[in-house]
Amino acid sequence: MTVSRTTALHFGTLLVLIALFFVLPAYHVGAFSRIMVLAIYAIGFNLLFGYTGLLSLGHAMFFAAGMYGFGLSMNFGGLSVLPAFAVGVLAAGLLALGVGLLALRTIGVAFMIVTLMFAQTFYLVILYFGEYTRGDEGFIIQQAQRNLAGIDLTTETARYFAAFTLFAICFLAMARLVQSPFGKRLVAIRENEERARMLGYDVGRLKLAALVVSGLFSGVAGAAYAMLFGYVGASFAAVHYSIFPLLWVLLGGAGTTIGPLIGVIFMFYLIDISSSFTNAYMLVAGVALVLLTLFAPQGIAGTIRKRAVSWLP
Repeated sequence: MTVSRTTALHFGTLLVLIALFFVLPAYHVGAFSRIMVLAIYAIGFNLLFGYTGLLSLGHAMFFAAGMYGFGLSMNFGGLSVLPAFAVGVLAAGLLALGVGLLALRTIGVAFMIVTLMFAQTFYLVILYFGEYTRGDEGFIIQQAQRNLAGIDLTTETARYFAAFTLFAICFLAMARLVQSPFGKRLVAIRENEERARMLGYDVGRLKLAALVVSGLFSGVAGAAYAMLFGYVGASFAAVHYSIFPLLWVLLGGAGTTIGPLIGVIFMFYLIDISSSFTNAYMLVAGVALVLLTLFAPQGIAGTIRKRAVSWLP
């Protein structure tokens, strides 16, 4: 019964997203295209933080690796959309593997600091090779390049359903992954790492696998952002883009499959609405985060699961 409920929740969520395209005004359709891409990024971060218990402060490097892998391979390698997308995702995965092999030698606060240092190094590398990356200015991917099998990905409809397709694949894949034996082992590490080790699990290898998979999801989001919105810039590798997924997951509910999407929607529209009234919109977002932390420390989905819907995945 639980399986059927969770399956219905996941497919119901996707049906709602399809329906929104037909009922929302153009502005909000564009907003949800962006939201779904960023939700993929949050889903990847949630695997590492929400399910494995590892707090990374450097996830922007994986997002940016996917973005630059896509953009640079198109502009300098002459690749078409799909090969360039694969290069972006592969770049993020390889970077996650390299970072993981070094960063996972540390634990706790040290892991947070090391991932932050790696992310800052990656950001500085982007600036250093400004001849190719255009540094803070970034570069545009031309409309003519963003064409997939004759479909112009710059149109509103194509952009929305491309974002939806990628989100649906990642959303359902993550829902399946966290219910698999691999996902259960990650939760065991989060709950009690020493006990998981005593039970015979290779904790180091599982953590590395979680980081690589998380990096791959983040790379998908970065490559998708470049593909659908046509811009690649160093700002996406800056510290605040490592903080954003943490906020989204905390707001939506860490360790829940629906939480990342809820968190991105909540934060996106909170900033969007508050910015129309004040320039201090990040202060409004900060106050909202503090209030949610005080009164709903498990996030929106986590609180719903605790108080009303215990089967919520």
